[in-house]
Amino acid sequence: MPTFDLSAALVVVDVQNDFADPAGALAVPGGEAVVPVINELVAAAREVGSLVVYTQDWHPERTPHFVTDGGPWPPHCVQDTWGAALHPDLVVQGATVRKGADGGDGYSGFSVRDAASGETTDTELGSLLHAHGVRRLVVAGLATDYCVLETVLDARTRGYAVEVPADGVRPVDLEPGDGERALERMRQAGASVR
Repeated sequence: MPTFDLSAALVVVDVQNDFADPAGALAVPGGEAVVPVINELVAAAREVGSLVVYTQDWHPERTPHFVTDGGPWPPHCVQDTWGAALHPDLVVQGATVRKGADGGDGYSGFSVRDAASGETTDTELGSLLHAHGVRRLVVAGLATDYCVLETVLDARTRGYAVEVPADGVRPVDLEPGDGERALERMRQAGASVR
């Protein structure tokens, strides 16, 4: 179990119905299994007053991110739908940072990329962490090889120490081994994967 203090924050990435529920539009194999692990992390973080932040894909009905508009993914996490809601068994005790609301890709909790121009803009996550004096992150959620990976890489680029509890993430594994390769990329970027 990672340790928490006032310099640390728990970032819970995209534990939403479309990813964490087997009936979701982009269900991650074993995605529901991260919920009890993350709930334990939330309890440990809150016990010592650490910041807890949740990221949430929040896509419009039409976006270049979706296959229906030329993107790679089936429609998922559409604003105000069951699929976009955080998993009902997830303990939510902190701020939620929504990403992709303007049609951008929203892989990282820290930034969103415009599919047409490639321009990247920051979400509110970085300023929220800065306002609380956070220097170290524990990152858990879905999916290892997409949004968790991009959030961790962005965090390392921004100078945060990062720990990823391996039992608190699950991969999509579109190609066999994608999850393991993602964990290795996190390690190479300087994150601790336990």
